[in-house]
Amino acid sequence: MNAKTPHPAIGGNWASLLLPIAADDSIEFDKLGEEIDILIEAGVDGIYSNGTAGEFHNQTEEEFDRIQAMLAERCEVSSMPFVIGACQPDPLIMLNRVRRAAALDPRAIQVILPDWWPLTDAEAVDFLKRAAEAAGGTPLILYNPPHAKRVLTPKELGAVCAAAPAVIGIKLADGDASWYAEARRHLSGLSLFVPGHHLATGVREGIAAGSFSNVACLSPRGAQIWTASTRNELDAALDLERRICTFMDAHIVPFRRELGYSNVALDKLLSAIGNWGPVGTRLRFPYRSIDMAEAVRLRCIAGCELPELFL
Repeated sequence: MNAKTPHPAIGGNWASLLLPIAADDSIEFDKLGEEIDILIEAGVDGIYSNGTAGEFHNQTEEEFDRIQAMLAERCEVSSMPFVIGACQPDPLIMLNRVRRAAALDPRAIQVILPDWWPLTDAEAVDFLKRAAEAAGGTPLILYNPPHAKRVLTPKELGAVCAAAPAVIGIKLADGDASWYAEARRHLSGLSLFVPGHHLATGVREGIAAGSFSNVACLSPRGAQIWTASTRNELDAALDLERRICTFMDAHIVPFRRELGYSNVALDKLLSAIGNWGPVGTRLRFPYRSIDMAEAVRLRCIAGCELPELFL
């Protein structure tokens, strides 16, 4: 493996690597390779593995290694930036994932705070320092999603990350105007990655470096064009954001709110609606999958309501 190289700050539109799952619950690695190639061809700013949508919580360590090796090999050949998610609820397993991920020289490694039992601030700092040691100089991205057992406030995140300088960015949920004010006050030195469907608002509020994007699940190329528009056509980008949120609220969120499907199921539904790759809607057991017929039904609606994403 190549020697460690400097890692510049990251930002922009990062596409999630979604796992194509066969009927027998195996990962279809041939389709996974095809998916990576499609994302590279789409020209996204980067690809990240093993976020929630990558089902990091439901794979073996052998599968983890194979996924990351495939991503690293294809991205290195094409000079595509990549981030590896080493997330795992068990801290010792996660630290071992961090060590193995670092050997592949990603742009950064994403970790979560172990949450079988929520960590105190001091415990969070201890963990992040240990993760930094395991990463051996590769920067860290802290993932603090809204479904974490402990969702830290901007002030808490700022204090924890200040004590662990290897953390260069945070993937997090945003909030109202007061939340953004707190984020500007306490998180100004970090690259913040807001939810994909709120990217234009995050840019307008002056805090968003980019997004690990659910909009890229729907359309990697369309999300890339939209991301570029937040830099030079912000009013138009905000208008598209409003329509994306309207589409999500009307057609996607009800699958979670009313029918109990997971966020992973929703992201795979978005990918199937976009119909850009071989992912499908199937999740690994025991999680329920949304029927592919729903994706087919919503495909025309998405094209009519969000035509800019499918040019």
